[in-house]
Amino acid sequence: MQITIRQENLSDYDRVLEITNEAFKGLPFSDENESELIRRLRISPEYIPELSLVAEYENQVVGHILFTPISIESRNKSFPTLSLAPISVLPKFQQLGIGSMLINKGHDLAKQMGFTSVIVLGHPEYYPRFGYKPISNWPIKSPFDVPDDYFMALELIPGALNRASGMVCYPAAFQV
Repeated sequence: MQITIRQENLSDYDRVLEITNEAFKGLPFSDENESELIRRLRISPEYIPELSLVAEYENQVVGHILFTPISIESRNKSFPTLSLAPISVLPKFQQLGIGSMLINKGHDLAKQMGFTSVIVLGHPEYYPRFGYKPISNWPIKSPFDVPDDYFMALELIPGALNRASGMVCYPAAFQV
């Protein structure tokens, strides 16, 4: 199976929203508003087009991932990081490694762009395979009331989060 990972473009926008709706439909942890999150993020000042990626199979978009700048805030400092949210793959293309390809390519691009870490709210069985660890490994707090192992971080540069402390802060586009 030949999968191409590339930057999302304007002609992909509607298809990405369809894929996101299909991928999250009926999932117990989803509020099924992930496509609305994508819409809000695309028009926000934080949006970085190079970090919105699609997976293509036979000239059809079958998956999408989005990374958005966020910060870790303490009284004395602000530490920039990224949020991985959301990631979606059409159900009939899941379990084929497409999500992994999107994540790995996104990590590579983020690192090339100078980002040193990524934060995700997600499955504790899935994200650790990419190096994500519970955020509680650092003096960083979640703004959400979620189990510790669901809120995770990845250091793109080893030791990057050793300089961070405080509360993870998401831009207004993440607020419903």
